[in-house]
Amino acid sequence: MYDKELATEILIQLFQATRTVLKRFDQIKSADDFTSSDSGMEKLDAICMQLIAIGEGLKNLDKITNNTLLTRYPEIEWKKAKGMRDIISHHYFDLDAEAIFKVCKNHIPPLSDTLERMLKEI
Repeated sequence: MYDKELATEILIQLFQATRTVLKRFDQIKSADDFTSSDSGMEKLDAICMQLIAIGEGLKNLDKITNNTLLTRYPEIEWKKAKGMRDIISHHYFDLDAEAIFKVCKNHIPPLSDTLERMLKEI
């Protein structure tokens, strides 16, 4: 068994981070919206910071739940979600705005929905 209170706290933080990403991404319609202006680059930086936090939080959640919680939600590619933190952190100067755009558009909404469901079910 694992500490459900700590797991819940991490899930709340993760859910809030996904909501922050979606809020910041709301006006972005293409990867060019990130790279064509200083304000777009600031959004990209801010979103990347949240993606790093999400990856780290998922690693911590997996650790404290003894790798048992995330596996109950196979609709999310957890390994890739956790790995995003490493990619952004270690290759920041080679960051691909198109890749971040695709992650925000295609993967953060279902991740957010799944985290919300996890919070209800824990």
